[in-house]
Parts: sequence; C-alpha cells; structure tokens
Amino acid sequence: MPLTMNREVFITCAVTGSGGTQDRSPHVPRSPKQIAESAIAAAKAGAAIVHCHVRDPETGKASRKLEYYREVTERIREAEVDVVLNLTAGMGGDIYFGSTENPMAIDKARTDMVGASERMEHVKQCLPEITTLDCGTMNFAEADYVMTNTPGMLQAMGRMMTALKVKPEIEAFDTGHLWYAKQLVEDGVLESPALVQLCMGVPWGAPDDLNTFMAMVNNVPKDWTFSAFGLGRNEMAYVAAAVLAGGNVRVGLEDNLWLGKGQLATNAQLVERAVTIIENMGARVIGPAEVRAKLGLIKQAPPAL
Repeated sequence: MPLTMNREVFITCAVTGSGGTQDRSPHVPRSPKQIAESAIAAAKAGAAIVHCHVRDPETGKASRKLEYYREVTERIREAEVDVVLNLTAGMGGDIYFGSTENPMAIDKARTDMVGASERMEHVKQCLPEITTLDCGTMNFAEADYVMTNTPGMLQAMGRMMTALKVKPEIEAFDTGHLWYAKQLVEDGVLESPALVQLCMGVPWGAPDDLNTFMAMVNNVPKDWTFSAFGLGRNEMAYVAAAVLAGGNVRVGLEDNLWLGKGQLATNAQLVERAVTIIENMGARVIGPAEVRAKLGLIKQAPPAL
C-alpha cells in the first residue's frame, strides 16, 4: 500500500528498561534519581514522552518497588521541563520454567508472577499519562523464560487503565498482538482510537525486516496512533522507517546502548540523533502539549499517600 509520511512526529525515550544492561554501559541509569535525571535530559533533547522502568539502585536489576516509581514520578513532574510520563506495567508476568524434562520445577528465584492489581498498583499510585500493555504472551530471548500475558490478565489490566484514565500504550511484539488489541477495543476494554508501539526485532517476536514491519503497520487501524522501534544497530534506521510509514518513533537505552561503533550513548544523545533524522526528512518534532492534545491524555496529580 502507498506510504503516507508522518509530518508531525513525537519521540518517546525508553530510559532504562528491565534487561540486564546495567553493567554494559555506565550511562544506564539505576537509581530513581538517575532515571529521572536521564529522562529529564532526554526531554530537553526533544523527547515528548519518557517511558520508565525502575531498577534496584545497588544491583541495577529490574524492580517493581512502589517507592522507586513514586520517586521517579515526583522528580519528573517537578522538573523545569514538561514531558509526558509513560510507566511500564509489563513487570510481574515473568515465568522461568525448569528443565525440558521437568518444566514445572519453576525457578522461583527468577520468576515474578503476580496478580493484575499488584501489576497495576504503581500506576494507580503515580497516575502517569500513559502505561504499557504488553498485548500477548511470547518466548522472550531466553531458553526457559516466557513473558506471560493471558487474555484474562490483559482484560483485567486494560479495564483498570481505562478506569484510571491512563492511556494504554499497546506493546505489539507480533501481528497476533495487534489482532488481540483490536479485540480488546471491540469488547470495550480499551477505548478507541488506541495507541500502539510496534516492537521490532525482539527475540522471538516480529523480526526487524521491513516486510514484517509493514505487515505490522498495515494491521494498525487507520484512526489509531502508532510508534515503532528496532533494537540495537537498527534503532536509528527504524526512526526513518517509522516516520516514512506514517508513525512516530522510540529510541533510548532500553533498546540500544550505542551511538556509533565503540561509542556508548546517553539517552539525550540518542534523542538528539533521532531529532536530526526526523527534521532532515522534512518532518517536525512535536512537544508534550501537542502530544497530550493529539492522544487525549490527562495529566493527573498522584494521590497523596
């Protein structure tokens, strides 16, 4: 189908993620203070949205602690630069199975499976404008690890997001995830028009070739808004591809640690590179106020503890 380039583009910066990257680059933020400062720097560089996970400040490992989310939220909200806050709700659905001969010997030390309300508690406490909804279960890079998001879990979490007036960002790692996202809208769990993030090149979801990417794009309803990213060395190529295909872009240390060969990046540098690509394509980078108007976002004050 013919492409219609997006001329009004917003950038999301995925600040830190939950992967084991904390020891691979000194720029991957760990503490709530570091995460907030990196998010604020990304906003100053041109990101309209910052997508945040939290980590244990000592080990750098992924965390779900409510106090970390509260601190990140408060620091970003109190910053001198405005930015749309997007907190992950993807944690709490991780299963590490036992060996192939004894799969039900679950690795309890690494498995993190909790209920819908617990997965959403930080969203309820912090009230970001956006939170993520990983719209399917998939094998995720490691041999015995499964990212688990059943239809029942997605329905429950989606209804909570809608009730809280927090916009779900549907994370689609494959075409079937888009199929189910459309069903959630049809069933009244999520509101339309929806917001979608196309996640390309994540093992073992949709590969990051352009044919698969366009299959994903062509499955997004015309009145929905989509953004896209590619992992690693293809991150900046997907900035251009997403804009050309009519979408918005995501960059950040969650997806890629490098600015160039042998040069570790900061979040701000990755955003600056994306801004340059977008503007050189003849498009305009829009800010947080325009994004809120475009997506119907509500900036809510977190409830007092």
